[in-house]
Amino acid sequence: MFKKLMERVDRMLGRGVIDEGLYEELEEALLQADTNVQTTQEILEELRQAVRTEKVTTPEGIKARLQEAIRSRFDQRAESALFRHMVSPTVYLFVGVNGVGKTTTIGKLAKRLTGQGRKVLLAAGDTFRAAAIEQLGLWAERSGAEFVGAQPGSDPASVLFDAITAAKARGCDYVLADTAGRQHTKGNLMAELQKVSRVAEKAHGRGPDEVLLVLDANTGQNAIRQAEEFTQAAGVTGLVLTKLDGTARGGALIGVWERFRIPVKLVGVGERAEDLRDFDAEEFAAGLFD
Repeated sequence: MFKKLMERVDRMLGRGVIDEGLYEELEEALLQADTNVQTTQEILEELRQAVRTEKVTTPEGIKARLQEAIRSRFDQRAESALFRHMVSPTVYLFVGVNGVGKTTTIGKLAKRLTGQGRKVLLAAGDTFRAAAIEQLGLWAERSGAEFVGAQPGSDPASVLFDAITAAKARGCDYVLADTAGRQHTKGNLMAELQKVSRVAEKAHGRGPDEVLLVLDANTGQNAIRQAEEFTQAAGVTGLVLTKLDGTARGGALIGVWERFRIPVKLVGVGERAEDLRDFDAEEFAAGLFD
């Protein structure tokens, strides 16, 4: 993540000196990891308090306190569980801006669920791109899932209606619905997303069981704006963080959680299907410093 900065912190801690220079290094590390300013200041104040009252002086102690300060912010408990809805078919609607990895995330999740013996249907609601429909169809073949698509340019809401109806008829456990990537600043596209949610409720008798906002780990502080707009338009219930590998930082996730209290459900850490994992706050916090 921000290994080089932490190596500099290690060198400072190796001197056995905890001073303002150290806190400045830590502040730089957190900010460059896309942690927002307010949260960064709160974390550093907690660290200062620990140093004063608990006499934390070792590099290991400092890092442990930092990790705990981050981990404790994701106080999600049972609400982080993705598979708590078991009234079939359970409908997951995936939303987000262009290029964050929605379709790939759906495919990976489908492979996991079918591997657990669940009957899954994939709905190609991204009708703006023929490539997206084709890609989701390939994931359906690869994972053994059912598939409902339409011609490019079709009404996305109609695709989801047909998918839910088909899932009921075929006895599917899950419907994983793709949607077109849309910039959160485009009002007409966000209104269309509201329509998709309404039609899902009409077909299903209830709204989507989960509306999962997919965020790119490299997004930075713009993730907060995306979370705000998509929550208003579609009632986001969970977050998926993709591309949390390589040089990705992911600190913006802390700010999104602290502001909206939207549980983090899944993280993508690679290209393989098994690289889609359940979110673990302790593992995430440790990863920021490894």
